[in-house]
Amino acid sequence: MAVSVHKTAVVGKPIAHSLSPVIHNAGYAAAGLDGWSYTRIECSAAELPALVARLGPEWAGLSVTMPGKEAALAVAAEVSPVAAAVGAANTLVRRPDGSWYADNTDVTGMVEVLTEAGVGGGATVTVLGAGGTARAALAAAARLRAAGVTLVARRPTAVAELAPVAHTLGLALTAAPWSEAAALTGTDVLISTVPKGAADELAGIVAWSPATVLFDAIYDPWPTPLAASAAAAGCRIVSGLDLLLAQAIGQFEQFTGVAAPRSAMATALTVARRSDR
Repeated sequence: MAVSVHKTAVVGKPIAHSLSPVIHNAGYAAAGLDGWSYTRIECSAAELPALVARLGPEWAGLSVTMPGKEAALAVAAEVSPVAAAVGAANTLVRRPDGSWYADNTDVTGMVEVLTEAGVGGGATVTVLGAGGTARAALAAAARLRAAGVTLVARRPTAVAELAPVAHTLGLALTAAPWSEAAALTGTDVLISTVPKGAADELAGIVAWSPATVLFDAIYDPWPTPLAASAAAAGCRIVSGLDLLLAQAIGQFEQFTGVAAPRSAMATALTVARRSDR
């Protein structure tokens, strides 16, 4: 009997570093999903609509990373409430009628990894950056019932765009310029969503509190200078790899309709990171 072909992929730019194929393909193998495959596709935000339009019926889903998380909403016929609230999606799922459904598993993934790190209700949160991942961070903070969030970014216009998101989420939001970033890291939770290298300058000037939980969304290279300095001060560290796995679990289950083999996917990710070093 012929095996049905089901294709999935991660799309973004740059994308060569992504370990998502390692996680998903390990999951397909462990779950016995013959005919399922997961690849990488280099694609900018502007190129995403054309890419999605030309995908055949064998395509079951896409993981969307930077810079296409906001553009992903526009190609979907239906958008989940959380993706609509934050204005960004990291997941596109093919529906039986051929249309696409957009969701954001970054949010549930962040809630999971931060909860495991001991973050609870009433925490104060500082978010570095104002892009698609920062939007998910706001939603995660709202679900964790944070006392408030301080958003630190280089562009005032980007911060202004997130003010309506925070309002929709019922989240108290304070904006601050990047020049004040080092002074605003003494919160219960610091979430860095900025690109590689952008927060390196803070590593040597932050006066860390050991009680702070640092979540750095980057995982390549790891540890980042920011994470290394926080770890040296005794802070609890949550890495981009932790989020990568957590959000992939949600995507896997939406793509396939099968419970994710979490242990096999986690092991594959760990092995891949070790081999990269």
